[in-house]
Amino acid sequence: MPRWILLLLVTGSFVGCRATGNVAQEREALMNRNREWAGTVKDMEKFMSYYAADASIYAPGMPIATGTGAIRTALTGMMSAPGFALEFAPTKADVSAASDIGYTTGTYQLTMNGTTEKGKYVTIWKKQSDGQWKVSEDIFNADTSGAPPTQHVMVEAASLKWGEPPPSLPAGAKLAVIAGDPSKAGPFVIRAQVPAGYKVAPHWHPGDENLTILSGTVALGMGETWDDSKLQTVAAGGYAAVPAQMRHFFLAKTASTFQVHGMGPFAVNYVNPADDPSKK
Repeated sequence: MPRWILLLLVTGSFVGCRATGNVAQEREALMNRNREWAGTVKDMEKFMSYYAADASIYAPGMPIATGTGAIRTALTGMMSAPGFALEFAPTKADVSAASDIGYTTGTYQLTMNGTTEKGKYVTIWKKQSDGQWKVSEDIFNADTSGAPPTQHVMVEAASLKWGEPPPSLPAGAKLAVIAGDPSKAGPFVIRAQVPAGYKVAPHWHPGDENLTILSGTVALGMGETWDDSKLQTVAAGGYAAVPAQMRHFFLAKTASTFQVHGMGPFAVNYVNPADDPSKK
């Protein structure tokens, strides 16, 4: 055999073995990266740091969210739901021969609003210019169908399950989900109880919201800064409509109970981030 042919065969074999070794190492690195990501679900900033700037998430019942801003809004609505808890773990990972793109698959368990959902996910990762793996595409769905009820729904007041408000709202309120899922796209109904003097600094919601005051007296003001002169009183039996992204603020003049009919996902976005209780 000519020496040059033998040299090509040996070199090709060496390169092939080296590539295989690199792929195996990157596959394990990607699994570890996914495990690290799963450990950050209680820290929004760390969790978001795993997404690429142009990433997209494909959540069931919601439009595609592309870009870190849209993803943050979608996830904030979900993570702000009462009783939120999320666990997920990868079961498989693979990467391309060039080790610049890969995917992980796994399972998750999500709890919020008093219900627990089990499901699976597929996440596509891309290696960035600094050599770090980041999420490019993220899709997940439940193992069972959440089909809407085929009959009317009636809820007795005594059967309501009251819980703590999401961390983006000041402490002291109690919330109960009447209908729908506030963490997902679509209509929902929430009932809230707040003490006298309860305040929510200027903020906005991604969807339309309509308030009906059941008892007590509250006041709402429109604008990006708190201004007592703009507060308008709404007593028991009153109604207020707040369009999506309308900047407004809230004050309970007495202990009050009110009901919110809105379009999810529900989220509280503060005009001044320093007013967000979850950041303190």
